[in-house]
Amino acid sequence: MQNRRDFIRNAAGATAGLLMSGDRLLGVRAAQVGAKPGKRREVSIAGRRVKTVDVHAHCFVPEVWEVVRNTPLAEQAKGNLTGTIALGNPQRLIDMDAQGIDYQAINVNAWGYDADKALARDLVALQNERISQYCAKQPDRFVGMATLALQFPELAAEQLEHAVKKLGMRGAAIGGSVEGVELSDRKFDPFWAKAQELGVVLFMHPQPAQGTTQNPRLQGKGGLGNTIGNPLETTVFLSHLIFEGTLDRFPGLRICAAHAGGYLASYSGRSDALCGRAGGNGDDCRALKKKPSEYFRRELLVDTMIFHEDGVR
Repeated sequence: MQNRRDFIRNAAGATAGLLMSGDRLLGVRAAQVGAKPGKRREVSIAGRRVKTVDVHAHCFVPEVWEVVRNTPLAEQAKGNLTGTIALGNPQRLIDMDAQGIDYQAINVNAWGYDADKALARDLVALQNERISQYCAKQPDRFVGMATLALQFPELAAEQLEHAVKKLGMRGAAIGGSVEGVELSDRKFDPFWAKAQELGVVLFMHPQPAQGTTQNPRLQGKGGLGNTIGNPLETTVFLSHLIFEGTLDRFPGLRICAAHAGGYLASYSGRSDALCGRAGGNGDDCRALKKKPSEYFRRELLVDTMIFHEDGVR
């Protein structure tokens, strides 16, 4: 079972950004994506060199094109076959050096949950193999997070076990729901059980979902489906895991939620207040083993992609 110290030591930590003193977050404000080759930036706190770990580090495996080109997944893949996100692009390391990132726990932003079983099996197998191979070439800079076919929970459990035990991966990346079904649904218990058994970290990143990122009220200016909808999807995901008892059934889970945990981490007091009421919705808390905010002490981790220092604090 991993504790937080193990988590960071094994380079699957929840530090997606670099916190600097003064009025600067995420380091210097100079361009860090598409940077020119240069000396690797080192980060120190109080004069002590610290290792920085980026768990919010997406990649895409270009070779999957041959698997999905004649399937409904082709459109989703097209825009990710080239550029910095493409696995193997040397610019990734250059940008990491400029940003002062020592390790990346690279992961594919979960997709393909609408694939049939045969396609899902082939897609996941290829992605995990390529990520594992890439990380093995540079183990001092990268660790891999598996992809999974969560629409088939038993298969996802098998894929996770194979990725960890055979491919040396450190955990997996998952979405916040699967084709409209909450991951707190009991059908996903076999997957949660396997993740707990293996003692690995799951990195959750929001995907397009009805009611949050695809809420009709978020249309218009501001890209609200992303700026508001993505953190909202994370908030809903975490809240269901708490109130539906998933985290109580599997107390060994370690889930790192993107975008600083959405809105829940900074506003969990409202959920605690609900549980302090008698009757009505307060009854939803009777079966919980602790207050909603207390799940952030052990089961729930968050990255630091919150953009302002106050948010990090």
